[in-house]
Amino acid sequence: MNDLTPFTFTSGNCNSQAVIFIHFEKNLDLTSQIKQLTGSKWSSKHRSWYVPDVSEYRKHFGLTNEFTLGNHVLSKIPIFNQFELQRIINQLKLKGYSPNTLKSYTNEFAQFLYFLKDRLAVTSGENEVRDYLLYCINDLKLTENTIHSRINAIKFYYEQVLFQSKIFLEIPRPKKQSKLPKALNVYEIKRLLDVTENLKHNTMLKLCYGMGLRLSEILNLKISDIDSQSMRVHIECGKGKKDRFVNLPQSILEQLRSYYLKYKPKKYLFEGQYGGQYSGRSIQQVFKNSLEKARIIKKVGIHSLRHSYATHLLENGTDIRFIQELLGHKDIKTTLIYTHVSDKSIRKIISPLDNL
Repeated sequence: MNDLTPFTFTSGNCNSQAVIFIHFEKNLDLTSQIKQLTGSKWSSKHRSWYVPDVSEYRKHFGLTNEFTLGNHVLSKIPIFNQFELQRIINQLKLKGYSPNTLKSYTNEFAQFLYFLKDRLAVTSGENEVRDYLLYCINDLKLTENTIHSRINAIKFYYEQVLFQSKIFLEIPRPKKQSKLPKALNVYEIKRLLDVTENLKHNTMLKLCYGMGLRLSEILNLKISDIDSQSMRVHIECGKGKKDRFVNLPQSILEQLRSYYLKYKPKKYLFEGQYGGQYSGRSIQQVFKNSLEKARIIKKVGIHSLRHSYATHLLENGTDIRFIQELLGHKDIKTTLIYTHVSDKSIRKIISPLDNL
């Protein structure tokens, strides 16, 4: 379907599934094109062809995936403050913030606007922000991390949209909990990989652990990023839009070739059923299923593979500065947290109880 001119598309539901309906004038050639789409079906009820509503088809059909707030949320915000909401969205886009940050800040700022009710955000200040934060703590009982997220969104609005930099000088932030990263030990990693029999799933998890990748980085990995000659992998625009190189594990090379020959990906190293990027939700489910099969009871997500990579490198004597570079951390303090997880010297200390 190179020429989309004869077609129009609408979102809907069919058999309890989110789908994209494809409308066109009755034509055998056009029908043949639709039939070639993976997962395409005819609905007698809707008198229309349809395909699953997935990101790959949305991109192919030129449908927007841009984040927008629902009408239910907007209906609770006065028109004059909806304008301020659009201003923060525009400024985030102009500054090149990631889609995730755009979504997070927009949601959090919308909650603040809902709290203000009929008060203008543009004329509100320190007192209104303080009242809102106390409401979040006392009434909503939000966690410290959630409150920090809401502060960041409001701070961006006043400092980057209205350019009122002094408003937050006197507003304290709640102290964050100091939590250590959750990592799996070497034996758990081996069990996890052993029970993951599907070639694609096994290769994804091995690369997440073997190169210390974030979820977004494994999903964005392209075939062209892999250099099997130098045994290096180009991680393009990681967190903070920072490129870096990581080492390709020697042990994965033959498996990677077998995977490529079997699945024949076109652009991204790991692609979904309908082409395009593999789904983040799917890879998280793969990890969860493997945890259950391996009978690992730790409550961890797929990001723990990255934590495990850093922890095991440190335990094997790798310099912390090299680990910082491989992980793509801007600040060495972020990397130093792994010294609290993997300090072998402390673990060698014998409790006085054992000497009784």
